[in-house]
Amino acid sequence: MQDMYSVVSDVSNYHKFVPYVKKSHVHSVTGGGFKADLIVGFPPLNEAYTSQVTLESPSLVKSECHDGRLFNYLLNEWRFSPGLKDIPNSCVLDFRVAFEFKSLLHSNIANIFFDLICDQMESAFILEVGRRSGPPSIRSHVLKARRS
Repeated sequence: MQDMYSVVSDVSNYHKFVPYVKKSHVHSVTGGGFKADLIVGFPPLNEAYTSQVTLESPSLVKSECHDGRLFNYLLNEWRFSPGLKDIPNSCVLDFRVAFEFKSLLHSNIANIFFDLICDQMESAFILEVGRRSGPPSIRSHVLKARRS
């Protein structure tokens, strides 16, 4: 849990390993989190926005944006819980994304690529944990939520 939490909460380095993140800068640090300015590029678009990041070590990293020009809102929520009892360095990762674009065109484009972008993001974080902490204790198992 701690390894995943450490990577996901390291927003200042997102530009080094997260796809589409061109710039990431942390500021306004408080006891429960911080604000982060990000520039995200989905060719041909680049969008700058500020997220309020809430931290609850080692179980939650939540990022919310309500002031972007592209989004009405954007929510990323990472929850970490203990994994298998007989494998101490394992965890369950729940990743949730919710967003609403201001433009119908952007919304339609995002819906086409949503699953691909989420898969790429999840993979980037898991690979970064491996780079920082070594190989996983067990093979990753991805469980997909059903859309209704």
